[in-house]
Amino acid sequence: MAITVGNAQKRIGLALSGGGFRAAAFHLGVFRQLQTQGLLWKLDLLTCVSGGSIAGAFLCRNWGNDAALDRLEQYLRSASIAVSSVLGGMLDPFHTRLDKLADSYDRDLFAGCTLDALAGGPRLYLNATNLATGNLFSFVTGGGKPTEMGEWEMGFHPAEHFRLGRAVAASSAFPPVFPPLRLDQDAFPAHGADFICLTDGGVYDNLGVNPLVRDRNALDYVVVSDGGKPFSIVEQPTESSAAVLVEAIDILMEQVRGLQFKRLELGMLRANGPKPVWFSIDSAIGQAQDGDAAFASAIGTNLKRLSGDEMTVLKRHAGALLMHRLHTYTPELLRHG
Repeated sequence: MAITVGNAQKRIGLALSGGGFRAAAFHLGVFRQLQTQGLLWKLDLLTCVSGGSIAGAFLCRNWGNDAALDRLEQYLRSASIAVSSVLGGMLDPFHTRLDKLADSYDRDLFAGCTLDALAGGPRLYLNATNLATGNLFSFVTGGGKPTEMGEWEMGFHPAEHFRLGRAVAASSAFPPVFPPLRLDQDAFPAHGADFICLTDGGVYDNLGVNPLVRDRNALDYVVVSDGGKPFSIVEQPTESSAAVLVEAIDILMEQVRGLQFKRLELGMLRANGPKPVWFSIDSAIGQAQDGDAAFASAIGTNLKRLSGDEMTVLKRHAGALLMHRLHTYTPELLRHG
């Protein structure tokens, strides 16, 4: 799926951050702009976290189908799944809130398909956090390579028949709203543990940068779309002991976010490293209209349906930031072919 830049074949990877439906809609704006530029269906790798996993998995499930972008937009405008999942999990003694979340993804987005249904698309990483080791745990498919799940310490195991909806649910199981996904030995034969528990990938890295910089993925360009929660000065910080847990997670995620951007900057100095382009939802540099960055950043990062105005600004803002960065740092991608 590589593109031609000059006389050479080049591979592009795209990272899609977490941030609920807001991030998914932001990434949809990136998809639409990449489609306009003739780059969308030439991506070689997607690495996704939480809300980014919703958008990325749906794109890869419908790889090459332009109409899929309209369907994803309709879903984000009409679905509000967190409340129904929480209530359903509370009322059903045999299924958790996470089970209900996975079922909703299966029903509304993926038709119950398994990871091997995406084998013909680009390499796809759906990233979660392994609470047994503290490592990034990935469900991986596509790219002409094995469909597998795992992490560097516990190893990788075949995952052809693992349901896509459950993988996306594990990636988007933001604590404490959703419990972690438990995988017993029959699902994942972990070494050194009776079972593992997976929570939101944003706990480890809300940007999903790690697969982009692995030598084995051999990427020439990497694009990072950050639709997550920007951390800024809080006029009235919480005094509630319960709310401190959520704020602490946000602070830790912000620290990792900064480190990953620094990692991309350092990667620019490597002679054979991929050329990075990144942008965050709170950036006003390159925004299409005054106030887009502030409006987009103020939208909640839950799993609640988006209004028409929210969807319009998120798509416009993401597309404008992407084009600004491409024109500024990688203009050759806009002249590919």
